[in-house]
Amino acid sequence: MATATALTTLTAACTPPASAHTDQPGRPGHSAQRPSPASLEGVWRTDGYGSLVTIDGRQLRTYETTAVSCLPGSVRGVRTGPPGAGGRADFAVPDGARITVVPRGGDEARLSIQDNVGHRTLHRIAGLPARCHQPPAKDPRTVFDVFWRTYAENYPFFAAKKTDWAAVRDRYRPRVTARTTDDELFAILREMIEPLHDGHTRLSAGPGRVYAGSRPGTTLPTPAFLKQVDAAITAGLGPGVTRQQWAGGALSYADLPDRLGYLRITSFQGYTDREDYDSDVAELDRALDAVFTKARTSGPKALRGLVVDLRLNGGGSDQLGLRVAARLTGRPYLAYRKHARNDPADARKFTPDEPARIRPHDGPRYTGPLALLTGPLTISAGETFTQSLLGRTPAPARIGENTQGLFSDTLDRTLPNGWKFALPNEEFLTADGRTFDGTGIPPTVRTPVFTPEDLASRRDPALARARALLSGHQEKP
Repeated sequence: MATATALTTLTAACTPPASAHTDQPGRPGHSAQRPSPASLEGVWRTDGYGSLVTIDGRQLRTYETTAVSCLPGSVRGVRTGPPGAGGRADFAVPDGARITVVPRGGDEARLSIQDNVGHRTLHRIAGLPARCHQPPAKDPRTVFDVFWRTYAENYPFFAAKKTDWAAVRDRYRPRVTARTTDDELFAILREMIEPLHDGHTRLSAGPGRVYAGSRPGTTLPTPAFLKQVDAAITAGLGPGVTRQQWAGGALSYADLPDRLGYLRITSFQGYTDREDYDSDVAELDRALDAVFTKARTSGPKALRGLVVDLRLNGGGSDQLGLRVAARLTGRPYLAYRKHARNDPADARKFTPDEPARIRPHDGPRYTGPLALLTGPLTISAGETFTQSLLGRTPAPARIGENTQGLFSDTLDRTLPNGWKFALPNEEFLTADGRTFDGTGIPPTVRTPVFTPEDLASRRDPALARARALLSGHQEKP
């Protein structure tokens, strides 16, 4: 309770009253006149995400905040043209997705990120807190405090992980002094988050000091492993089967006997050398147009079953997953609901649920039986795509093993000494309010995925099970 009280008090202190600021022309949020209702000029606080956003002319920038810190964020954007209808403004972000901000009256706005699902609500505040203008201290204690506080205010899974985060602070903070070395501090911060076993937790402190969490038992693929997997899949598809490839091999498709199809997706990002969302969309659509033709989706030669293989999918953009799901349904339905933690003192409070819906593609669509192959290396956007198909009719057969259990986008942060770290702060919910964080989405037909014995023998039992099920040679689960 003492921790919660302190958090509440310090959070309130992070947004000083207007009287604490002096009007200064040219500084965002310090105008002598109140902005017009459609104006985006000024300083905005996000619901959730622990961020401030400033818009000054054509410039957008972010600040990363906690109750004890305000640091310049990594996101900076430049407005790409004059304001659109209703005051809408689009901002180009170097090496990032486009940001759109739309005013909703004088004191509220909505911010959307092109490759993210949903939006973030912004509330106008009087100006930047004083600490945002001050160079941050970089001593080990300050670094520790910002790291601990960021998790305390944003991480939603302490209860599920059975972790007393206040006790973690009490255990480790006394070990940090002004003489703590970088190696020692990195080891302490790593020890604090390692028991969470969360693959969306990361800490990067320079060469030789990098940590990324994972669920116990997770083995990341090596080149040799990937070569064995490809050989097993090729054998499982059968002789004479040719796979078409797009996006450097991240997307591939093959027609199989018995009018079955096999679609493999190993990523939802990085489809082209340009490494931007618009290029990824164009390449994905090119592949999907080639796969879901009129001949394969209707008429006497149409597919009567489709296997979608996500067993080695490292994630990416949730939006791209929704684009694929739109090719697999003839009716709109709810994919999932999403919310972010929204109270620094109470991990049970979230932003309002925001629904993500599947709307059928305008062109040819496959609406028949579907078998989805998943496993522990079905990660992040691979999992939100899997979740987006739970409401599909007919429901897909999920064959394999549980997915990794990572759904949230990551909250990417910088510590006062320049170290980078990341953590999740969102939940993705089914229509009935369930989440699969930590456990992953379970299969309906449990089958081993890429065991050493199967790979050595070039066997793929999950693919064989899917083909038998779709061909009608095996009872449905």
